[in-house]
Amino acid sequence: MSTEEPIRVLIVEDDPVAADAHVMYVNRVPGFTAVGKAHTGAQARRALERTEVDLLLLDLHLPDVHGLQLARSLRASGRHVDVIAVTSARDLAVVREGVSLGVVQYVLKPFTFATLRDRLVRYAEFHAAAGEASGQDEVDRALAALRAPGPAALPKGLSAPTLERVSVVLRDCGEGLTATGVAEAVGISRITARRYLEHLVDAGRAGRSPQYGTVGRPELQYRWVSGVQGV
Repeated sequence: MSTEEPIRVLIVEDDPVAADAHVMYVNRVPGFTAVGKAHTGAQARRALERTEVDLLLLDLHLPDVHGLQLARSLRASGRHVDVIAVTSARDLAVVREGVSLGVVQYVLKPFTFATLRDRLVRYAEFHAAAGEASGQDEVDRALAALRAPGPAALPKGLSAPTLERVSVVLRDCGEGLTATGVAEAVGISRITARRYLEHLVDAGRAGRSPQYGTVGRPELQYRWVSGVQGV
């Protein structure tokens, strides 16, 4: 994907660390450039007044305004900037409301760089469509560019329900857990727990480090990685 002018993205995220990560990841995708970042809705409005922006990477939970309320006010003022919403909320009513406010994609936290890259590339294909469509097929292709592919198949022997249980246990334990601890909490064998944990590490959703202070070979401790992770 290439365009003569890069797609200009404004990052709107209240967490400074996550905002910096979003800027870095956007700039890693060819054809995109991060033109600024804002930590509140008010900062986003001021940035839009002084900077040309094509796309908002918008966290819905800002300290001064809900992201959809910000999108609604931008629409009301005649500013038709597209939005990729970044949120941990899974309320489908919010998703439906966002469609009418210019939200073209949703990215659920936590997510990997690969997920964000996929959404941006698909948006670029949609953004590049211009002129009059020759027929229904061309309209369908333009809209299909925004649709994300189905979830990737899990490695053989892993199941989605067990992966979700392992993820919840690890996410809820801020201090981290060993494979033995996860196995006891979920009710699976230590070997099976480690397979799921290593899958989460490979997906960028967990990290691991040796747990020292034990007799013999140190056991690995796993921690949930919040926010955006690289691959």
